[in-house]
Amino acid sequence: MSVSDAGAGSKGLREEARAWLEDALSGEFAHVRGLGGPGREHEGHELRQAWERHLGKAGWTCLGWPERYGGRAASLEDQVAFYEEYARADAPARVGHIGEGLIGPTILEFGTDEQKDRFLPPIQRGDELWCQGYSEPEAGSDLANVQTKAHLEGGEWVVTGQKVWTSLAHVADWCFVLCRTEPGSQRHKGLSYLLVPMDRPGVDVRPIVQLTGTSEFNEVFFDGARTAAGNILGAPGDGWRVAMATLGYERGASTLGQQIGFRRELAKVVETAGRTGAIDDPVLRDRLVQAWLELKIMRLNALRMLRPDPGPEVSIAKLYWSEWHRRLGELAQAVQGKAGLVAEPLEGEFNDLQRLYLFSRADTIYAGSSEIQRNIIAERTLGLPR
Repeated sequence: MSVSDAGAGSKGLREEARAWLEDALSGEFAHVRGLGGPGREHEGHELRQAWERHLGKAGWTCLGWPERYGGRAASLEDQVAFYEEYARADAPARVGHIGEGLIGPTILEFGTDEQKDRFLPPIQRGDELWCQGYSEPEAGSDLANVQTKAHLEGGEWVVTGQKVWTSLAHVADWCFVLCRTEPGSQRHKGLSYLLVPMDRPGVDVRPIVQLTGTSEFNEVFFDGARTAAGNILGAPGDGWRVAMATLGYERGASTLGQQIGFRRELAKVVETAGRTGAIDDPVLRDRLVQAWLELKIMRLNALRMLRPDPGPEVSIAKLYWSEWHRRLGELAQAVQGKAGLVAEPLEGEFNDLQRLYLFSRADTIYAGSSEIQRNIIAERTLGLPR
């Protein structure tokens, strides 16, 4: 179960990326290798942001963006090549991925020229970090039930409400907020997509302690927080369409880099199974082989999505990888045996496989729970009745 795998993309860009990463991670930034990731976002944040700026300066962020905004106008195949090489190099988890992967493409599609000139360059340079203001206590997977409100007053939007499970809000400079701007509106109508600075009065961020003991997710309270009237993507009331476009970008080329990380985790599970003797258990051995096969299928599905108008396989992407990753977490615990039930005796901390098990429980909840994903596939893709 090798973590290396032939990938898509031009040979030239792949080799250029591999050489650059090898050099960059052997010098000044050697100590950032492997830092961060799900359940470990607290690790070396300032160092990783410095790395983000280093990437931007060298032209390795926002590869698919137009050159005008610092990108390379790279093909999806070349973007995949970079993400795969980045993961193989064990480079640190990106702190700017929400800006680059979600709000950046959304601004490119819906933003005015003024908005593009204001917001895209700082994302590309790694100077400004973003978070996503979608979920609320009563509007998680049922996003159309958003109740956070905003109204215009004195040339500014005034935002009041609560968001929850807001990843990295505690370090973000900006938040893209889906809120209700038409009084009395319901469901998908009357929503707008606002860009709100996080350093303003009326913004209160409260970290949520997770099973891992870390706080990647947050509650965010807006109590009369203000943002300029021009900080809206699309027209007022058209926020649902913009928000759905953002979710589409969440299933982009970077998921193939994510799968390199999955292969590395699987390899560690297999190595642990050999060390503990769990590999001799025929049931566990069968589960390991099944995990390897399903990861291969995951990659093939992801490659099928690398076209301008992908088919229904887009609908299954999040459901597939999140369920697979949660099963891998359960397998990670099983191969450790009884030792997996206790933290490190001296430090009281979780090892990598324990952390994988604990954090992967969130995978099937955030970004649309598995139950909601199945409903979407049944009703919107297959046309089944509600």
